[in-house]
Amino acid sequence: MFGEPGLGSKLEVLENSLNQKKGDSFSLSAKKMEGFEGASGAEGLFDLSRLNLNNQSLDTISEKRRKDTRQLYLCYNRMTILPESICLFSNLEFLDVSNNTLSVICEDITRLTKLKTLIAKNNRLTEFSLPKEFGSLQLEVLNLSGNRFEEVPSQCLQLLKLQSLSLGGNRLKSIPAEIESLTSLELLYLGGNQISSIPAELANLPFLSYLVLCDNRIQSVPPTLNRLHSLRSLSLHNNLLTYLPREILSLVQLQELSLRGNPLVVRFIKDMTYDPPSLLELAGRTVKSRNLLYSPKDLPSHLVNYLDMASKCPNPKCAGVYFDSCVRHIKFVDFCGKYRLPLMHYLCSPECTSPCSSNPQSDADSDDDNSVPADRLQRVLLG
Repeated sequence: MFGEPGLGSKLEVLENSLNQKKGDSFSLSAKKMEGFEGASGAEGLFDLSRLNLNNQSLDTISEKRRKDTRQLYLCYNRMTILPESICLFSNLEFLDVSNNTLSVICEDITRLTKLKTLIAKNNRLTEFSLPKEFGSLQLEVLNLSGNRFEEVPSQCLQLLKLQSLSLGGNRLKSIPAEIESLTSLELLYLGGNQISSIPAELANLPFLSYLVLCDNRIQSVPPTLNRLHSLRSLSLHNNLLTYLPREILSLVQLQELSLRGNPLVVRFIKDMTYDPPSLLELAGRTVKSRNLLYSPKDLPSHLVNYLDMASKCPNPKCAGVYFDSCVRHIKFVDFCGKYRLPLMHYLCSPECTSPCSSNPQSDADSDDDNSVPADRLQRVLLG
């Protein structure tokens, strides 16, 4: 229509309008920051959440305020990169940058030598987002849940003082064996990923008390977890578990076990797949079951080692042993007099029938059934 401005003119007007709005927004944020900076609050706490701040906004904060800040909240803003000026908060101990759109953590964060807690939930971080020297920080708490990690960053495995690590709601497919280097770890949260197995090395964490592996694709629990003597809570709900290892009974500190949402077997199952024992195993079984004495003087060292590796059949009515040939066997054990958990047993032969096989629903299957006092597990969550 005649007299109507052209497309170029319209875009120019629109761009000017947007720039004006951005300028107004920045001015408003700056004014809000000035107000927060002058306001009195908890000593050392500086909350700049929900102020629409961008990557440059921290540059306007006074030197005194930076020096006095111990806890800094930058949640729900518009930051895409943690700004380099973060290093000017030289006494910072706690930093929360959750719910931004962060894709990069700047190298300057490694200059925060007093930083103990870093929370960066719900951003866009990946294993390539952390600086190379991130592992030099003295962090005790690290929360990177709700990001885009496909593997646990190697820098995180260098944080030897770390007590709490949260990487839930990411895209992790595995737990690295190097997790065992975090020997101070007390809480490990890896729920809501795509993890399919638990490495045996996880059992080398002496102080681990809370282990969350829910909402993954885990099909089995390694027996070695019985070495987690400090474990108090184990969350395994919404996985693909059909049984638990018998060794879980030795977790004497365990108070909470969550198993709901797993395809746990609901009736007695007996796997009769059985490879006949070799001549070597038959001979070894005879030596062990008859308590025949042997020593390095009588046998080659490899045979002595082989005999020493014999496993006793768990059936209390059987005195036999096995080496490589055994029968997988699911047995139900009572917990707290209310729940029956399917535990994996290994029998020495198909003829070695467990007491529970004749009546799988009996409450008096064996001594194992009553070996777990009610106070051992305060909560077993199956439904």
